[in-house]
Amino acid sequence: MADLADSVARRYAVLRPHLSEFQRRLWLGAEAAELGPGGVAIVAEATGVAADTVRRGRKEAEGGTAPGPGRSRRAGGGRKRAEAHDEDLVATFESLIDPVTRGDPMSPLRWTSKSIRSLTGALREKGHRVSDSVTRRLLKERGYSLQANAKTIEGNQHADRDAQFAYLNDQAKDHLGTGDPVISVDTKKKELVGPYKNGGREWRPSGDPQRVKVHDFVDRALGKANPYGVYDVGTNTGWVSVGTDHDTAAFAVNTIATWWRNAGKTLHPKASRLLICADGGGSNGYRTRQWKTELAELAATTGLTITVCHLPSGTSKWNKIEHRLFSHISMNWRGRPLTSHEVIVETIAATTTSTGLTVHAELDQNLYPIGVKIADKDMKDLETKRILTRHDFHGEWNYTLHPEPRHAQAELD
Repeated sequence: MADLADSVARRYAVLRPHLSEFQRRLWLGAEAAELGPGGVAIVAEATGVAADTVRRGRKEAEGGTAPGPGRSRRAGGGRKRAEAHDEDLVATFESLIDPVTRGDPMSPLRWTSKSIRSLTGALREKGHRVSDSVTRRLLKERGYSLQANAKTIEGNQHADRDAQFAYLNDQAKDHLGTGDPVISVDTKKKELVGPYKNGGREWRPSGDPQRVKVHDFVDRALGKANPYGVYDVGTNTGWVSVGTDHDTAAFAVNTIATWWRNAGKTLHPKASRLLICADGGGSNGYRTRQWKTELAELAATTGLTITVCHLPSGTSKWNKIEHRLFSHISMNWRGRPLTSHEVIVETIAATTTSTGLTVHAELDQNLYPIGVKIADKDMKDLETKRILTRHDFHGEWNYTLHPEPRHAQAELD
């Protein structure tokens, strides 16, 4: 008897992974029928399958019955769903996953992570006998999936936000239409320099990950890198200065000046104007006085009439440089420790896209002291001499720096 059971067990172990539920029942039933009297008990003991299942298999095998094309069980067969036995389960479940619109705003999960385990626990506390698998199924059936936070809430929206975008767009069309450059500028996230973890992965030999430091403490000798970028909208080219000192307005404008001397005036030989699209804050913010005085000096040096249009507060992600340049740089160096300033410069310069983006990068080791004060008189002089003129529409966001005082131009005319 023991030999028979062992033989059945060995055959079942080999065949089981390759058979459907219905096919397994047929095989078990056929084995039991072949063994004769007592066959059901022997097969059940050898395989660990319930005797009733073996009997049903033998009946199906002997009667030639089948549950239907493509089915392992007859219609309506199998274990009933939990909600079939518990009519309040679904309502309780929905009140937990969406308490604001479907139930109690003080739900026990209102202030905790809505994980499968916590949902199952909350359902059990309310008297429902469920498992994690039931909770997972209920979530999937209602269109829920694991998701991270999505940055879509932009804070208080300025009443003229859309109008400012339309105004900026008109200015860009006007400049591009006459062959004058339009650039989008911003500071990329500061980066630690050294063998530090950088998010993402890159292909390396198996079992040979890049070794990096456990803790992200700044290396005093290497410091941080401040990449400031210029994206030329009309030519799909980028320029990035990697600063080693402070991110100030002087650093920002020096990057723009360096771009113009080395690339801009070659790409736009007939240009007499320049449009700069910038965020509303940071080193190139609309409240930053040094930003305006440095641009006034740049206008005087280059002879360009420089117009600045700032993006409204809370809309920095719409700045073209973010998704036309910085995002591609981040993808290019993902998973790669930025071990030196030279590595950062070379990696940025190697950034390209299928749409033809090319990037030039260089190191800027100049010192840019912080705390530089611009006197009220200096700012007033810029406007009195009409070197700085504010536009009629939101002059705080839209203004122009002229290469020489406007009254002097009138005298020359």
